[in-house]
Amino acid sequence: MASHRRPRQPSRARVTVLTTAAAAAVAISAQAANAAPGAKPSKDEVKSKVDKLYEQAEQATEKYNGAKEKQEKLQKEISTIQDNVARGQQDLNELRDGLGSMAAGQYRTGGIDPSLQLFLSADPDDYLDKATTLDRVSGQQADALRRIQDKQRELAQQRAEATAKLKDLSATRTELGSQKQAVQGKLAEAQKLLNSLTAQEKAALAAEQDRAARGTERPGLNGGTGGAGGSGDTGESGHTPAAGTGRAGAAFAAAQSKLGSPYQWSHAGPSTFDCSGLTSWAYAQANVSIPRTSEAQATIGTRISSQSQLQVGDLVFFFNDIHHVGLYAGNGQVLHAPRSGTVVRYESMSTIGGPFMFGVRV
Repeated sequence: MASHRRPRQPSRARVTVLTTAAAAAVAISAQAANAAPGAKPSKDEVKSKVDKLYEQAEQATEKYNGAKEKQEKLQKEISTIQDNVARGQQDLNELRDGLGSMAAGQYRTGGIDPSLQLFLSADPDDYLDKATTLDRVSGQQADALRRIQDKQRELAQQRAEATAKLKDLSATRTELGSQKQAVQGKLAEAQKLLNSLTAQEKAALAAEQDRAARGTERPGLNGGTGGAGGSGDTGESGHTPAAGTGRAGAAFAAAQSKLGSPYQWSHAGPSTFDCSGLTSWAYAQANVSIPRTSEAQATIGTRISSQSQLQVGDLVFFFNDIHHVGLYAGNGQVLHAPRSGTVVRYESMSTIGGPFMFGVRV
């Protein structure tokens, strides 16, 4: 007869352990859900990420500007070489035609050797005249052949140079496309983050941006009223900057006329600008040609390491890779085109987002 036993009931201690473990698992799951990658970032986190993306976009913009400038330079050089090749080919054709005319003229004199033909001449004076002509013609032929050879070598060198530059141009266009994609990608990513904010968060960020953009009046200089830079007339270093004069002053005045103009990547005026586009445009208005990119602009003029020695209109560079440039405005302020979503404005050098590296006096 089979025995029937009651199933063994779990002990109270075991039930307690299981219950505790289950609660811990639920808590861990909740924490994981809160820390999930898809969790909505806060306004400050979004701003931090957006600022970083804008900085990366500006870096890519300067690389794009450099590639674009190189492309334009290569296109001009290739066009000049191709024009030279075309003219050289025309000269070569004329040289060959001239040599052909000489040969045809000699052939028409008869089928026998010209020297023997002259030897059989009955008129000694005629022989001497024709012999002199033959020597001269031979000399002309030799000279023509040398010129043809020289022209052929010259054309070969120019064609090789054009081929190399065309190859470089192709690589530059590839880089141009790559940097354009990088800029657009960073800006699209930043916009996606901004779109994730609530209306209230967007309003708060807009208010912050408005406060930053209030620098639409020049900081006071030499007893001025101060504007966005405060009421004093000395910079952060305690130095009273000299007013802009000469070419730098003219460039600064030109940049001032663009206060409030929108930032637009890879634009150099007259209505929208990126950082180096503003500085290159401003100096062009002062009849001074400077390079297009911030990196190239950093290599010209006289370098100024100390902020206390800066004068209004000097170029000022920021970040370790020199990807941002503006015009010194005095009082520790810079007049610049900051980044996407902003306008040309004054701003404290201490709030640019990257360290001041040095200035350049053009």
